[in-house]
Amino acid sequence: MKTKLKSLSIVMGLTVALTGFSGGAGAAGFQLLEQNASGLGNAFAGTAAVAEDASTIFFNPAGMTRLPASQAVVAVSAIRLSAKFHDAGSSTPFPGGVGTNEGGDAGDWAFLPILYYAMDLNPNWKFGLGINSPFGLKTEYSSGWIGRFQGIKSELDTININPSLAYKISDTASVGFGISAERVKAELTSNAGPLGVATINADDWNYGANIGALFQISPSTRVGAAYRSEIKHSLSGDVAFSSAPAGNGPITADVTFPASLTLSLLTGIDPKWDVLADLSWTEWSKFQTLDIHFTSGAPLSSTTENWKDSYRLAVGTNYKYSESWKLRAGIAYDQSPVSDEFRTVRIPDNNRTWLAFGAKYTVSKGGYIDFGYAHLFVKDAPINQTQTTGVPSTVLGNYKNSVDVLGAQYTYTF
Repeated sequence: MKTKLKSLSIVMGLTVALTGFSGGAGAAGFQLLEQNASGLGNAFAGTAAVAEDASTIFFNPAGMTRLPASQAVVAVSAIRLSAKFHDAGSSTPFPGGVGTNEGGDAGDWAFLPILYYAMDLNPNWKFGLGINSPFGLKTEYSSGWIGRFQGIKSELDTININPSLAYKISDTASVGFGISAERVKAELTSNAGPLGVATINADDWNYGANIGALFQISPSTRVGAAYRSEIKHSLSGDVAFSSAPAGNGPITADVTFPASLTLSLLTGIDPKWDVLADLSWTEWSKFQTLDIHFTSGAPLSSTTENWKDSYRLAVGTNYKYSESWKLRAGIAYDQSPVSDEFRTVRIPDNNRTWLAFGAKYTVSKGGYIDFGYAHLFVKDAPINQTQTTGVPSTVLGNYKNSVDVLGAQYTYTF
């Protein structure tokens, strides 16, 4: 027990360090599936059923009952978003050649560190701790681009601390439960005309929960179900105007991060081949407007989002090449919650198709590494967004987007 407590204290120390690192890390996209590298090679198919390592704490805490002894996972995902706007007649009340400036590539690299630790409490109970970033966003255009009155920089960082418990009901059934303490930090900038550049900074802590169940329905087949609750954030911060400091002041904004439900399958078709599948739902319809107010109650800005619930379907396969090597592949269709009518310059998202591959290599009796790569083919995203408040402007054109994800992970069992 002393060894386990010492290991847990080390993990808690790493938690503090990782929290500081994650707080300053940018991430591409609003929802981040890149919570391990072992699932990346399968395009995150079978996430609630695999339970291959301690990253199951995030995907389905019930899966901890399948882990041997104590286990630690350290992973990093490198995400490269490309978002290029092509103008087709945008307008602004401040001409002078600005309309030829399409903003450059609004995307960039982001690095996402991840940590998990799981340990036995007794033969039927497991404890786990996960630290990750389930949501994130970063887009940034050149400061003089045609759409600068609607947005220049948009950055959203989260850190999620997720202690969890799992209980083994029988040899074929397990359940799990976790609490999420989530911090969100946001920065939004835009050009406010004579007032200069408006910069909004705000943050918040709030709490949610996740539950899961795992069933071994035959010697070669498992099914899993996992649910993560919504988390309502009431952000507080301030707005600063570069040319009119008299307008600076404290602000508030309410944002609900969505609930999600995942159903997963893993089946072995022979001793070397596994097939995995995922169907997930995300309740993005809670994100209807982005309203920012001064704490006095006066409105600062309001953006209509009208997002819709979205679905994701993924299938993958594993091939046990040898005792040391396991090869992975996967494809997925990821539906965007953003419709053409309400697309904004801050989140110019559209439907995505994943193509992924990866591998696992055993380096010692207790340790192995995973690595994976995925390319996301993003459907062209038209935009026709008119802003009538603040500085009136219209952004009209088309986005060509893509995403590349690299992941690496080390897992050690002790």
